[in-house]
Amino acid sequence: MSVPARAYLSIGEVLGKLRGDFPDITISKIRFLESEGLIDPQRTPSGYRKFTSIDLERLRYVLSAQRDQYLPLRVIKENLDALDRGLQPAATPGAAPTPRLVSVDGELAPSHFAGESELRLSRAELLESASLTEEQLVELESFGLISIRGRFYDADALAVARTVASIAAFGIEARHLRSFKSAADREVGLVEQVITPLLRQKSSDAKARAEEVANELASLSVKLHAALVRAGLHRVR
Repeated sequence: MSVPARAYLSIGEVLGKLRGDFPDITISKIRFLESEGLIDPQRTPSGYRKFTSIDLERLRYVLSAQRDQYLPLRVIKENLDALDRGLQPAATPGAAPTPRLVSVDGELAPSHFAGESELRLSRAELLESASLTEEQLVELESFGLISIRGRFYDADALAVARTVASIAAFGIEARHLRSFKSAADREVGLVEQVITPLLRQKSSDAKARAEEVANELASLSVKLHAALVRAGLHRVR
C-alpha cells in the first residue's frame, strides 16, 4: 500500500522528533542502526532516506531498549524480528517468544512499530505455543489438518494445533479428525460459490464485499456446526 508523500520524514526530521527523549542521538547513530539492519527506510530516486512513522517508532524502541534495559543490538534485533512475525519478545534471555494473539482467529494485538504483521511461527515455536509433540504435528500434517506456508506456520495453523491439543486430552487422535477436514473443505467450496461472482465484478469495493461475505458465512458455518453437534448429543443422552 502506498504511503502519502507527507507521511515520510527526512533523517533531519526524525532526528528532531527523537532528540527530546534521546539528547545524544545523532544522524551518524541513525545511519549506524540502519547499517545493522534494525531499520530499513525507503530511498528517493536521488538516494535520500524516507522514514515512515513505523521507522520512527522502531528507532524509539531500539534507543529505549539500549538506554533503559541495556540490551545489546543482537537481542534488540531478535525482539524486532519476533514482533515483525506477530510474536511477543521473550521476557528473559533464552526464553521463547510467544504469539501476540487476542483470539484464535488470527487477530493480532496491535504493535505500533511492527506494522501490519501476520503471525509467522517456526516449527519449534508452533510446538511450544500449542503444547504439541513433534509426532503429533507430523500426524496432523500427514492428514492435511495443518500445513506450512513457505518457511513459517500462520495463525490458522496455531488455532488448529491448539484445538487439536485440547481435543487430544480426551484421547482423540489426529486420524479421528479427518472428517472435520473433509467437512471444512466442503464448506469452503460452498463459500467460494457465493463469493466468486463478487470477485469477478470490476467495482472497487467488490473484493472488500467478497471478504465481508466470506467472513460472515464462515461465522454462520461455525454456529451451524456447533448447533448440529449439540442437537446430536441431546438425542444421544
